[in-house]
Amino acid sequence: MSKNRIKFICSNCGYESLRWVGKCPSCDSWNSFSEEIVEDTKTKRAKALRKSEVHELDFSETKIENRLPTNIKEFDRVLGGGLIPGSVILIGGDPGIGKSTLVLQAADKINGKVLYVSGEESINQLSLRAKRLNVKSKGILLLAETDLSNILDSIKEQSPEVIIIDSIQTMSHPDFENAPGTVTQIRECTVRLMQTAKLTGCSIFIVGHVTKEGYIAGPKVLEHIVDTVLQFEGEKNYSYRILRGQKNRFGSTNEIGIFEMHEEGLVEVKNPSEIFLNERTDNITGSTITSSMEGTRPILLEVQALVTPSHYGNPQRVATGFDYRRLSILLAVLEKRAKLRLSSANVFLNMAGGIKIDEPAVDLAVCCAIASSVMDKPANNTTVLIGEVGLGGEIRGVGHLDKRIQEAEKLGFQKVLVPKISKLPKNSKIKIYPIADINEAIDRTIKSE
Repeated sequence: MSKNRIKFICSNCGYESLRWVGKCPSCDSWNSFSEEIVEDTKTKRAKALRKSEVHELDFSETKIENRLPTNIKEFDRVLGGGLIPGSVILIGGDPGIGKSTLVLQAADKINGKVLYVSGEESINQLSLRAKRLNVKSKGILLLAETDLSNILDSIKEQSPEVIIIDSIQTMSHPDFENAPGTVTQIRECTVRLMQTAKLTGCSIFIVGHVTKEGYIAGPKVLEHIVDTVLQFEGEKNYSYRILRGQKNRFGSTNEIGIFEMHEEGLVEVKNPSEIFLNERTDNITGSTITSSMEGTRPILLEVQALVTPSHYGNPQRVATGFDYRRLSILLAVLEKRAKLRLSSANVFLNMAGGIKIDEPAVDLAVCCAIASSVMDKPANNTTVLIGEVGLGGEIRGVGHLDKRIQEAEKLGFQKVLVPKISKLPKNSKIKIYPIADINEAIDRTIKSE
């Protein structure tokens, strides 16, 4: 005989409690507990249908899985070359960012049978979206359903190679009395989809919503179940979208894919450096150029800084696309080592183009942009700045320097400032200046021009 009991589960991390609490003891999030109904059944464990076999590790019998490409280069780059049979990919992003558009365009280009399951749109709405995106493939099967048991039956009947679930928050399994979108339903539906992928060898895309903090809705255990977690992000005021890998069991998590949103859908950005530098203004103070590595791809970016006197007690420190704590450290280094008065000034920092950078190689460009604004002198607009700034004001080495310099040379820049300890590439046409500390960098970038 089954009994139903009630418990409270944190929607952010999955922590369980017998009573409602305001602050989660595990992840410290507020008002994240929701009431869940748990079925307590006592049944005998069924005998296994097949006997489990133990195998010895033998590389000679290992089969190389052939990846199924989506034929969207930026998408395949983030996935690691394409889809692995039997893998489950979770795609998260803000509402309206273009998640459904991305997976529908990928379904159009995949060479194989694709089953698109929508719990948010009707068949007619999906057809209108496909028409707007100029989808031409006839191998796409549409299913408007939220009952997971019916979806699994359709998968057995159609045997598709790729399945798209849009979205996991709308799905529910009849074995559980919880409402769709609750922690229990999201977790159990994902587990059953993972089992289906492993048994049938099909690849499954799961579209997930995100919370107001930017995390994928549902407990963190959801990200541990799937094979790949992709974050689709972008600023609402910009048309550019970035697909970033947060977890990938079959590839690197350092790669990003860059798209631009148009009326006909997402378009790949093949040369992002030109896009991010397209609107740069010459001879303006507080503007420098740096090179950031996103996976194996170098991207040139404009760093903008504005320093103004503060007429109030506490000066403001605002950073867009850059770590706030790192900015505070660099301001302290500039004040101590470069003798720049910044303690009573407002500092505003922006990575132009809406991209977020967490790489220390952009430290030098940030410092020189701030110095340029304080001194009210424009930095050399033909110079690229690369290097990490230490607490002593020294310029530390960075990786993939040759690729960064090649990208700067390809876009027509004349000079590049690099750490003195770096191994310089040979046969480079661009002028390379090794520097030792922040004062030398400011002299070459601002004072000498």
